Amino acid sequence: MSSEPDNAGERAGRATADDGLARRTRRRRRRGRATIALNLTAMIDVTFLLLVYFMTATEFKLGEEIYRLDLPQRGRAEQRDPFELDEEPLRIAVATTGFGLRAYSLKIEGPYRQPRSFEELYEFLDRRRISKDAAGGLFQADHPIIIQPARTTTWQHAMEAFSAAARARYTNVAFAKPA
Repeated sequence: MSSEPDNAGERAGRATADDGLARRTRRRRRRGRATIALNLTAMIDVTFLLLVYFMTATEFKLGEEIYRLDLPQRGRAEQRDPFELDEEPLRIAVATTGFGLRAYSLKIEGPYRQPRSFEELYEFLDRRRISKDAAGGLFQADHPIIIQPARTTTWQHAMEAFSAAARARYTNVAFAKPA
């Protein structure tokens, strides 16, 4: 019997030592496990960089211009060709000559002074329009004007010529196929 208490004491000592070893092993396992976490700092930084980029690179304009278009009426058959012009149209040739906003050339067919800018084109068309308050005009407001872009003309330059005619209050403005 005397050996039994000694065995019991040894068992208790071993159990305590085993418990300590098990606890240490569990702690190591807990420390060694990788936890999955999402680092939001990098994503927030990228979001703010994109926000700053778009704020500085965006060009804010007051509004888009609205162009009135006269479309043919549906259901009516006309005997004449709808694309045939009654009068000799005023042709404005637009060509892009290089890179940049000011790299273009304008040419009006006929014996007219040639404009050097879209603003001069607008002034030419505005002065030549027949109106009640302006004398000496050559063209009615519905006189056909054809914008003739070159093959290399940028869309912006073609639209600036169209815009100049629209601002001068001409109602019959069209584009021709690029030459």
